[in-house]
Amino acid sequence: MIAVDWGTTQLRAYRLDVKGAVLEARERSEGILSVPAGGFPAVLDAITSGWESDADRVLMSGMVGSRQGWLEVRYVDCPAGLDAIAKGVKPVAWRKGGDALICPGLVCRGKDGVPDVIRGEEVQIMGALALGEIGGGSIIMAGTHSKHVRVEGETIIGFTTHMTGEIFAVLKAHSILGRTMEDRTQDTSDDASAFAAGVARSGEVGGLLHHLFGVRTRVLLGDMPGTVASDYLSGLLIGHTIRAANPTPPVLVIGVPAVAGRYVAACRLLEIPARAITSERATLAGLAAVARLLDA
Repeated sequence: MIAVDWGTTQLRAYRLDVKGAVLEARERSEGILSVPAGGFPAVLDAITSGWESDADRVLMSGMVGSRQGWLEVRYVDCPAGLDAIAKGVKPVAWRKGGDALICPGLVCRGKDGVPDVIRGEEVQIMGALALGEIGGGSIIMAGTHSKHVRVEGETIIGFTTHMTGEIFAVLKAHSILGRTMEDRTQDTSDDASAFAAGVARSGEVGGLLHHLFGVRTRVLLGDMPGTVASDYLSGLLIGHTIRAANPTPPVLVIGVPAVAGRYVAACRLLEIPARAITSERATLAGLAAVARLLDA
């Protein structure tokens, strides 16, 4: 089969064998926002060129199923498991005489009635379950918008989204906090002690907005060097996020190693047992699990 992870800025395609092992992987910087109207079939053609023998099953997940994507696929209501996700899969006309399939996202509502959505992460969660990585507790999807997911058995009960990564990027690039941050000239590694100090600060009185200004004043008054201010800010934001989400242990973090590692470190600083797997591994396992159910 061909498995496709098509996000906002990146496109990744994988040719898998019958057991789900990767035979070949390709990546292009043609996320959905860079594809012109009507251009999705041609882009999928290009990235899967030469894989025609595997095109009897083409399964896609991610923002390709959003309103800005190839086809808007309706969100499935929580609680939801693999069966509900598979039933929500929709076909799109691709090559002559053949379709590609797009997985749905999930929607839930909190006690306040405000909706929350995920698209693409639902497949990663199913992949983690299929791999036996978690059977209960909480899952954190570490990324630009971190997702904090409650799982019971094989079912996604609900989740909350926190704009942690995006706020970090905006504050660093476009706020006065970024003016106090200095680039490291020699050491490019993260500063663990500054990150830990930010996580600890997130549990003190004053609230996030007050704590944020302290990133500037601590540099101004010499409490910490500007070279570690971004690590301190990262710990502060991730710490506030985890405290607000209040995950049920054990926690499984899914994401790219650099970002997932920070969430694991923050959880452990907060005495929450946590470990991580890569988003790629979870995505491929999830798409393979959906495909098996569709073929059953």
